[in-house]
Amino acid sequence: MRYILFIIFSLAMCTQTLAQSDALAQQYYEKGEYKKAIVAFEKLYKKSPRKVNYFMGMVNSYQQMEDFDTAEKLLLEEIENPKLKRLNPILLVEAGFNYDLKRDSVNANIYYEKAVAHTEQKVTASYGIGRAFEKKSLLDYALRVYKHAMEVNPNYNFLNNIARIYGEKGDIEKMFSSYLDLIKDRVEQKGYAQRIISQFLRNDPNDENNTLFRKLLLKRNQEEPNLLWNELLSWLFIQQKQYKRAFIQEKAIYMNGDYSLQRIFELANLSIEDNDKETAREILNYIIEKSTQDSTIIRASQSLLQLDIEAVTDGNYEAIQQRFEELLAQYKRNFRTILLQRDYGNFLAFQKDDPQTAITYLKEALELKLTLRQQAVVKLALGDILVYKEQFNQALIYFSQVQKALKNDVTGQEARFRVARTSYYKGDFEWAETQLKVLKSSVSQLIANDALQLKLIISDNSLEDSTQTALKKYAKADLLYYQKKETEAIETLEDILQNHKGEKIEDEALLMQAQLYEKRGEFDKARLNYKKIIEFYKEDILVDDAYFAMAKLYLNQFDDPEKAKQFFEEIIFNHQDSIHYVEAQKAYRKLRGDSVN
Repeated sequence: MRYILFIIFSLAMCTQTLAQSDALAQQYYEKGEYKKAIVAFEKLYKKSPRKVNYFMGMVNSYQQMEDFDTAEKLLLEEIENPKLKRLNPILLVEAGFNYDLKRDSVNANIYYEKAVAHTEQKVTASYGIGRAFEKKSLLDYALRVYKHAMEVNPNYNFLNNIARIYGEKGDIEKMFSSYLDLIKDRVEQKGYAQRIISQFLRNDPNDENNTLFRKLLLKRNQEEPNLLWNELLSWLFIQQKQYKRAFIQEKAIYMNGDYSLQRIFELANLSIEDNDKETAREILNYIIEKSTQDSTIIRASQSLLQLDIEAVTDGNYEAIQQRFEELLAQYKRNFRTILLQRDYGNFLAFQKDDPQTAITYLKEALELKLTLRQQAVVKLALGDILVYKEQFNQALIYFSQVQKALKNDVTGQEARFRVARTSYYKGDFEWAETQLKVLKSSVSQLIANDALQLKLIISDNSLEDSTQTALKKYAKADLLYYQKKETEAIETLEDILQNHKGEKIEDEALLMQAQLYEKRGEFDKARLNYKKIIEFYKEDILVDDAYFAMAKLYLNQFDDPEKAKQFFEEIIFNHQDSIHYVEAQKAYRKLRGDSVN
């Protein structure tokens, strides 16, 4: 037993020593100490002659020293070594490459052809030799190897390698075709192939590559109909933000085999997010028409109602209220319609300005048989409406109940944030800050960002003013904003700007007032406020918000993309830590005409 343990211990020590020597050899090579690397790799190779990477370590070191003759000698001796039971064919590629380094193209091609011939005799060596050619950027040789292997044995699939090579060669059409062959043969590779293909596409439908890819898909769909091609066409149109055209493909998929409406629902959500509300409405109406599932019809109806609520400009919500009531009459007030009931309560409070009716309605919903999560949905809505009515203590009761019931859940964290925000509205800044400290590490990045932003407002404006007079006014303005009392909110903020000049709260007041001006369509006033932040508060944390808002104003309201680019640039080059960085980068690249993935 002791003898066995001794052997195991000795083997472990040898392995550890070898690993240390390997690391040392690599370190010498990477530091450019090639003579030391040669000695180290030579020792390793003598101990482990089957490890070709040690041998190539020596060869590569000589090549780095431009001693190609010694590298050639080593390679040829190894290739012709009679002691070896079988040749490592990768050495043929390495020998050819060494001749290339010597500018001896004749001998280089001889050895490359020997490597190709080896795969013709032994097809199982194709992957190793093909990859060796790829690593040396000998792409035409690699293509020959891979294609021959697939001709000889249809079970071999090197389509991914072939597509990648065509991409490197700049043969985009063949690259696209190879990836389409790969997806057809191995549908599980679709996501991977799409990521690669997307690198060669732009948002512009008229871009040469986009047009080429679309034509290839349409041709395949005509010659060999397959829902896979419809899926890829839909994906392409989504990349190009052509949601109506994507919808045509999704309808074809739905009608010809995929009887789930989930994909179409996701397309509706994308259309809404990208502000293509016309297409979103068309999609949602289609879902309502085609679905036989009550839950799906209700979800689509909810989304459609929200779009229609946003579209109302004259304050006349009677038709929308009738639709809510018809839906609830049809599908009843039960646990299945709880989200619809929540939306109706919010509609009564915030659009119809009838918060008391909304509160009564939602309290009735709580009497239904609901899960904890469904109860949380209703209680959060109730709390929001109570805040709207400035019944803060009652709102805090509901929020705290949700926080306690779902404390380790995102919904529980959302409730905690509402507790903090409500405390802030009522002027209890200390308790609000206590809650916000916990939320800075929330699993939801959105909640964490909101919590951090509110905490900074409170902490920054509590230090220099022990009475917190300006902060109380700001919290009041924030509440008025929430209550949709824009005029009063703007006036309260103006009071801060006039009577608390030079205080930290000033840039916060300018920003909120600008956002209110934008909401009212007073874009010149908003621009003036953002300009003040940029000029006078360049070192403060809100300047990136001002740059981003200015860029969006110039892009969407003043139709001046060049000016917008300047403000996006400020974020990209000087505010990489901004929460707007990724969106600014995408918008900037789009304006510049780059590919946006």
